[in-house]
Order: sequence, then C-alpha cells, then structure tokens
Amino acid sequence: MISRIIHSEAVPNILLPATPDLIWSSVVFVILLTFFWFRVLPNFKKTLDARTDAIEGRLAEAERISAEAAKQTAAMASAQEDSRAEAAAVREQARAEGVAIIAELKEQANAEAARITATAKAQIEAERQAALVSLRAEVGTLAIDLASKVVGASLQNDKVATNVVNDFLADLEGGKQK
Repeated sequence: MISRIIHSEAVPNILLPATPDLIWSSVVFVILLTFFWFRVLPNFKKTLDARTDAIEGRLAEAERISAEAAKQTAAMASAQEDSRAEAAAVREQARAEGVAIIAELKEQANAEAARITATAKAQIEAERQAALVSLRAEVGTLAIDLASKVVGASLQNDKVATNVVNDFLADLEGGKQK
C-alpha cells in the first residue's frame, strides 16, 4: 500500500488554493490596500491629528488655567496675610489707645479727686474759722457777762472788754497746749 501511494499521482492539497485564485486575490488585495492607503488612512490620520491637537490644546489650556489659578491663590493668600497683619495692627493700635484713654481718665479722676479734696479742705477750714470766730464772740459775750456779775462792775467799754476776752481765750488756748 505504501508503494501505491508513492507511485500514484500527486494529490492536490485542499488547504492551498489554485494559482489563478491566488493571483486574482493578490490583485484585489493590492487594489484594496492602495485604496485604504491613499483614501481612508489619510482621513484617519487627519481625524487622529485633529483629536491630538484638540487634546494638546485642552491640556495647554488646563495648564494655563492651573497656573493662573495658582497665581490667584497665591495672590489671595498674600492679600489674606496682609489683611491679618493689618487687623493685628488695628487691634494693637486700639489696645494702645484704650490704655491711653484709661490712663487719661485715671489722671482726670485723680485730678478731680484732688480738686474735690482741696475744695473740701478749704471749705472745712473756712467753716472752722467761721465757727472759731463765732465761738470767740459767744465766749467773749459770756465771759463779759460772767465777769460783770463777778466784779459787779459794768464792762461795757469795748476796748477793755475785748482785752479781757482776748486774755481769757489766750489763757484757755495756752492751757489746752500744755
């Protein structure tokens, strides 16, 4: 049987097409390849290039916007820091003014208290002097009446009466100091 297969005619291979089919298929393939190469592929390239350019443009725009946002953020942070510093300066100035106002009010209160104290002392001294004069007159009158009754003589002479009262008061004050 092996000898029969070796000597027999060549059996065609069913996986290999015939030569005319191969040639016509190659021609159609080359025509389709040329059509796609010159007609379809350039359109794909244009579309892909347009998309690439659009994407790159959007990326560049996004980077520009991002850089602008970063600048604005930095500017806002700087402005915020300036505002904080200004607010701190205003607070410090207000504190200093408050301390100055309080010190001024204390000084005015002390001056007013000193003025009131001085006025009160002057008034007390004036009242004391008035009371002393009134008391001297009263004591003088009583002393003259008493001396008149004791001596039995009238001491109506103003000069003599004044000397007697002054001597009496001087003796009283001298006795008080001892």
